[in-house]
Amino acid sequence: MSNAAIVDHNVPPGEPPHIHHMDTPTAYGAAKLGMWLFLATEILLFAVMFCSFAIMRYYHLHEFHEASHHLDLRAGALNTAILLFSSYTAAVAVTKAQMGDNRGVVKNFTYSLLCGFGFLIVKSYEYTHKAHEGMFPFVWNSDFYHYKNFLGLYFCMTGLHALHVIIGMAIMFWYGIRPARNNRFSGKYYTPVELSALYWHLVDLIWIYLFPLLYLVG
Repeated sequence: MSNAAIVDHNVPPGEPPHIHHMDTPTAYGAAKLGMWLFLATEILLFAVMFCSFAIMRYYHLHEFHEASHHLDLRAGALNTAILLFSSYTAAVAVTKAQMGDNRGVVKNFTYSLLCGFGFLIVKSYEYTHKAHEGMFPFVWNSDFYHYKNFLGLYFCMTGLHALHVIIGMAIMFWYGIRPARNNRFSGKYYTPVELSALYWHLVDLIWIYLFPLLYLVG
């Protein structure tokens, strides 16, 4: 492949050809390296929280042990299964993009998006249930106030993760589904799909650590 940008003529009628500047080996490698560096900063962000959780658990072991039993293990397990399946469909979307199957990209990223919505619905149910019991910030019940250290970290970590889920969904739609509807991807140009899937895999990986840390710590 030459170092010149490749013109994509597979565009809707009436639109000018699109020039993809990430089709060259150098640009593709730079884009992927940039994404990995960004993901490293995200891992560092959550690593700080994981370390904070470990330290607080060391000093408040009994509280963390008791408080973890008030979390809905079934909801957490369901969300784990949902995200694992969404990672599979995101990986399939990358394969479809490499094959030039734009309909496959739309189909599989749509599955991942639906899984993301499902995850947020389950998490909303958990938050609503905790608020009803008085285990939510600003509506603390005096019976659960002594769990404030565990619950504070729980809502901070899961809330930040939920925000990343929303961002990941937006990325998959904007850089994956939207251009795939216009047949923009081919075996020579699929970088946005691959990078979107990489970000989504990180979101799933973080939850794989959060689930046992929060729900199974007791």
